Amino acid sequence: MNKAFCTAALSGALLFAGSAMAADVTITIESWRNDDLALWQDKIIPAFESENPGIKVEFTPSAPTEYNAALNSKLEAGSAGDLITCRPFDASLALFDAGHLADLDDMESMSNFSDVAKSAWQTDDGSASFCVPMASVIHGFIYNKDAFKEIGVEAPTTEEEFFAVLEKIKAEGSYIPLVMGTNDQWEAATMGYNNIGPNYWKGEEGRLALLKGEQKLTDEQWVAPYATLAKWGAYMGDGYEAQTYPDSQNMFTLGRGAIYPAGSWEISGFNEQADFEMGAFKPPVKANGDTCYISDHTDIGLGMNAASKNADAAKKFLSWVASPTFASIFGNALPGFFPLSSAPVELDDALAKEFVSWRGECESTIRSTYQILSRGTPNLENDTWGASVAAIKGAGTPEELSKKLQEGLDSWYKP
Repeated sequence: MNKAFCTAALSGALLFAGSAMAADVTITIESWRNDDLALWQDKIIPAFESENPGIKVEFTPSAPTEYNAALNSKLEAGSAGDLITCRPFDASLALFDAGHLADLDDMESMSNFSDVAKSAWQTDDGSASFCVPMASVIHGFIYNKDAFKEIGVEAPTTEEEFFAVLEKIKAEGSYIPLVMGTNDQWEAATMGYNNIGPNYWKGEEGRLALLKGEQKLTDEQWVAPYATLAKWGAYMGDGYEAQTYPDSQNMFTLGRGAIYPAGSWEISGFNEQADFEMGAFKPPVKANGDTCYISDHTDIGLGMNAASKNADAAKKFLSWVASPTFASIFGNALPGFFPLSSAPVELDDALAKEFVSWRGECESTIRSTYQILSRGTPNLENDTWGASVAAIKGAGTPEELSKKLQEGLDSWYKP
């Protein structure tokens, strides 16, 4: 009897252990966001694992500058993780075309995202989606509330009000009206042209028409933003031509400037460095009552390695990433990186709440140069940097700059 009992007990123990081992699956995440390691280890992963016993998650980031090369090497060698953090547009599309990212269209949770949100991680024809959208950044203007109170101005809503505010700040003389430099070039396009431009070309309507060849960069709605940028230089302070991006950040957070053309990614850093109250206003419209458009730019997503041996567990994690639970954790831990799911997220940070509130007031779009139009040579994104700087400096007329951009695009892009 004792022998039979021991044998049965041992068999039961082995069966239980086998079941436990079979249930425990470890999935790994490849990412370039090594600065987010603590967030994933302390908040995101524990929240998922508590809801999904038996699935363990490891976050294994690379240095941002090394990520693309390191990931490609791992994928080719068959040693990449189960989940792949996705950059927007062409880099991830290339991975999908090479067979490295799985098609996720069969996931029910993909319906939680708008077409704009999914556009950064779809094939050109929209027939396949290969990454779950995680977060976007929103463009607008951050301002020094203390400076506005001192000078007696309010956040503008129209372009006329915007330039009236700049003129009053300049006349008062205590603050640089508009804190931005042109030394690094990209800011002029990203926080300049693609910040204010959607109000001219009507967001997605104009962007998609440009992709289809129904509009040209020489059309009035694409030329006009350069004419507006040409007015900015008078308010950007002495020596703005040599002013770098970090220079601008420091000048604003030290309280030397009144308005900072911004992306919401600045929020966390500005909160830590500025000792004054900040507010934000969306890109001014031409006239009160006009529909407003914001650049709500898709920034980061998460896909599945097509060769993953843990596809079921990986998809379970991806479905969770599409949930309100993940959106709330991510949105509040990284204010200024806004979850892309359709479910509303209650944010704690006041400045982040101001930015994201614009989604309910305006139409969202993405940066005009990011999808398809910068694959060739000359590169439209990089050329838009130079054109935006030239517009601010007065180094070319808006018409001349737009004509050159369209000629470059025509040389390789056929809609």
